[in-house]
Amino acid sequence: MRPRQWTKNLIIFAGLIFSLNLFKPLLFVRTLAAFALFCLLSGAVYVINDLKDLEKDRNHPLKSKRPLAAGELSPSSAILALAVLIPLSLSLAFWLSISFGYVATLYLIMLTLYSFYFKHMVILDVLTISLGFVLRAVAGAVVIRVVISPWLFICTILLALFLVLGKRRHELVLLGDEALKHRKILEEYSPELLDQMIAVVTASTVMAYSLYTMSPETKEKLHTPYMNLTIPFVLYGIFRYLYLIHKREEGGDPSLVLLTDRAMLIDVILWMVVSIVLIYSH
Repeated sequence: MRPRQWTKNLIIFAGLIFSLNLFKPLLFVRTLAAFALFCLLSGAVYVINDLKDLEKDRNHPLKSKRPLAAGELSPSSAILALAVLIPLSLSLAFWLSISFGYVATLYLIMLTLYSFYFKHMVILDVLTISLGFVLRAVAGAVVIRVVISPWLFICTILLALFLVLGKRRHELVLLGDEALKHRKILEEYSPELLDQMIAVVTASTVMAYSLYTMSPETKEKLHTPYMNLTIPFVLYGIFRYLYLIHKREEGGDPSLVLLTDRAMLIDVILWMVVSIVLIYSH
């Protein structure tokens, strides 16, 4: 289930926060329920992926510690858990909202296809994971019935691509000559190619977020002309992550970085606090 990875589902709250509904109890509860259901669904996806890659994970320096690879959980128990978890999660998702149920189903199908097919296709592998983040953000919007902002889509997919490409680079450097034994698609990448792709996505992410904060539409919708004050936090977060990848050879697990790197955690918290103050202080 990888509870540590559930931090990725926090993007579901973006729709609630940036639609000025954070302090509306009913909508907050609906979003919290959506977050919980996506934790279950993403957990199911991780179990499927771990079952698929069981033998490879047993020989991986980090993944060998996962419950299935370490022998702490039997494959039959994992399959039984999936048989209960998936129908229950999807049933509750459709009960919460029909639209949300469809998004949750699409997420499950897409990430399952990733485990079996897309993860072996160059470029499509990183795009699929990034779209998974987009679907999380979309789910957070549809569950409270707010219009999905194009800016939400653009900023989410670019930031997700940045994180996924950084993870690929970390895997390539960490595993070295053993990389292909653990993830065959890595033979299609090189550190130089990934560095170029990361550079493009980094610039695009900063530009997209900056344009979002300064657009007349954003200023009118959020009732504040000062969202551009949050740009330095975004810049620091991106530069910090690049520093961890290149100088400390970390970044293979963005969720772990968020939870263990104090500077990154403080930056994210400050960005969130400043954003909420700017949006809700009018």
